[in-house]
Amino acid sequence: VYKGLDIITNKVSPQEQRLCRHHMISFVDPLVSNYTVVDFRDKAVALISYIFARDKIPIVVGGTNYYIESLLWKVLINTKEKASTAPGLVADRKVELEQLDGIELHRRLSQVDPEMAAKLHPHDKRKVARSLQVFEETGIPHSEILHQQQEEEGGGPLGGPLKYPHSCILWLHADQAVLDQRLEKRVDDMLAAGLLEELRDFHRRYNQEKVAENRQDYQHGIFQSIGFKEFHEYLVSEGNCSPETSALLLQKGIQALKQVTKRYARRQNKWVRNRFLRRPGPNVPPVYGLEVSDLVRWEEDVLKPALEIVESFIQGREPPAEPVKMEYDINENKRSHRMCELCDRVIIGDREWAAHTRSKSHLHHLKKRRKLEAASRAAETEGDSGRAETSGEDSSLP
Repeated sequence: VYKGLDIITNKVSPQEQRLCRHHMISFVDPLVSNYTVVDFRDKAVALISYIFARDKIPIVVGGTNYYIESLLWKVLINTKEKASTAPGLVADRKVELEQLDGIELHRRLSQVDPEMAAKLHPHDKRKVARSLQVFEETGIPHSEILHQQQEEEGGGPLGGPLKYPHSCILWLHADQAVLDQRLEKRVDDMLAAGLLEELRDFHRRYNQEKVAENRQDYQHGIFQSIGFKEFHEYLVSEGNCSPETSALLLQKGIQALKQVTKRYARRQNKWVRNRFLRRPGPNVPPVYGLEVSDLVRWEEDVLKPALEIVESFIQGREPPAEPVKMEYDINENKRSHRMCELCDRVIIGDREWAAHTRSKSHLHHLKKRRKLEAASRAAETEGDSGRAETSGEDSSLP
């Protein structure tokens, strides 16, 4: 959505855009840091209605699955109208709250919305700050608003009703090893396409002054884009260090970009599984998996079945392909709150708790505590034995 960094954000090329009408690309000023998923949702929903009105089929392409989810379900909350619409002049209360200590934020939330506080990790400052913002700007606890959404007709445990009942999801997935290799090659292609020149230019125009004044923020707006902050050391030191050091920092940035890109792809797939496939309730569109590991078989494995699925939905008949099915535990609590005193950590969610109790860190602390307990028992036993011997000696005295 932001203007600039076209290569690093892998925007669809102008040539591809001429083949099919695209919307919502490069329309937000990069210095605007308070553009939210609610802003995206409101503009996108209006466009979807416009496309439907012309008897066309809107295709949402991503990307960021959280933004896609905002279009599928009624899950977001509009707070009070902003006092000003001038870019960069609006004070974002959520950003202000995020500047506070995480424990203090969580304490405040516990006072006004204990139910929501119990579901959020104290270290998850963004979600805690958002819940506080919702309460401050509506006067209603965040948890109460979410309950109202879930209780609407068609709602479910994880949110409100499905907005577009006849939608479907096409999930393009690949073997992990193939995907990793493809992502590494994509970074190399980005470098060949002029990535470094784009980064230098963007840094000089938008970030250099912020860095000089120690105001740089890689947590909001376009500056949090994968690939920009990974080259921070290279960009701020270029021209101020030896060519050898600059070359090392460049390679460090490239490797960091490859690693974070692969981690993000894994999180995207995990999101699809947890939010689209394991989502309980009846308000879930079918998810059709399309295998894209072998690009030679693109038309046979991807294009042809995708067209058949979409045509079936348009014509109101059952698609020839079966949607992906995944088992889920209806009793699983994704927001359960547990404190592991052994590791001094708060764990949110049944599945996360099960994973934590099997983790190397937890098992290490458990083994360490058992050793200490065994040593303590041995010391007590030895002490009792010593006292018994002393008692026996005393009884033999005249």
